[in-house]
Amino acid sequence: MIAVIKKNTSKEQIAHLTSWLEEQGVEVHPSYGVDYTVLGLVGDTSKIDMELLDSLAIVDTVKRISDPFKQCNRNFHPEDTVIDIGGVKIGGGHFAMIAGPCSVESREQMIAVAKSVKAAGATLLRGGAFKPRTSPYDFQGLKAHGIEYLLEAKKETGMPIVTEIMNANHLPLFEDVDVIQVGARNMQNFELLKELGKTKKTILLKRGLANTLKEFLMSAEYIMSEGNGNIILCERGIRTYETYTRNTMDISAIPLLHELSHLPVIADPSHATGKSRLVEPMAMASVAAGADGLMIEVHNDPAHALCDGAQSLTPDNFAHLAGKIQKVREII
Repeated sequence: MIAVIKKNTSKEQIAHLTSWLEEQGVEVHPSYGVDYTVLGLVGDTSKIDMELLDSLAIVDTVKRISDPFKQCNRNFHPEDTVIDIGGVKIGGGHFAMIAGPCSVESREQMIAVAKSVKAAGATLLRGGAFKPRTSPYDFQGLKAHGIEYLLEAKKETGMPIVTEIMNANHLPLFEDVDVIQVGARNMQNFELLKELGKTKKTILLKRGLANTLKEFLMSAEYIMSEGNGNIILCERGIRTYETYTRNTMDISAIPLLHELSHLPVIADPSHATGKSRLVEPMAMASVAAGADGLMIEVHNDPAHALCDGAQSLTPDNFAHLAGKIQKVREII
């Protein structure tokens, strides 16, 4: 349920109404806009007398929210959420470029790629320390050493870092990580999501391989229900019957997610297509569709990458793409 408060209502009046609502056994989540305030009510709202609430002088409208996701719902929070990651903002008109290799392979590789992508316009550095792989015999990442090398690259460049977590037990290793990524395979690992919700870290949540947008947003809701609203949604392609690409890039998900939720939405055309030559057109299409950012895999030697070299751009390719993205953003 949401209650839209009339313009020019005082903070004291809102606080008084909030206290009364909380006495009815519901949680109140306020969203302060330029022209109005929205109070989102979570819990057993059947105890709330809608007619009484609607009749109050400071209340403009009251309505129930039928969607199962509440806190990430745009009705609860009409204004775009803007997330600040060490000075890098994303959402609400702020655009971020996240770039780096699929896997952290060495200290030298990580620092070299970090410097090149920053020079090309990237604002956050990605790199996989823990790698979920389909085959148990494939490279699984450098784990703690990988995070160590990422932090060294951050020290060299000043770029906030993004890396994936696979197990809640690993959280102590992520203490200095700026953005914790939840990969597609863990999108519905609800115990992990709840633990991440207890942190204040920014969470980059990727859509699952075959999940609906409602399921995607319900996973975000798991994190928010524990108190962490610092979430970035990432469309990374879904599994279909098509075999010419690794996955099928769902461009329509970007405007739909913006319509349904206030959270920032980025796109990962590297995993979506699995082919480096398709990254550029899908990246531009994603930006044109309203993405708040991009996550691009960049490797200094894709032919010899230990993971996903086929979908990785070279630093020069990335610089070329970054220039095109800027032109697309200027147009739209």
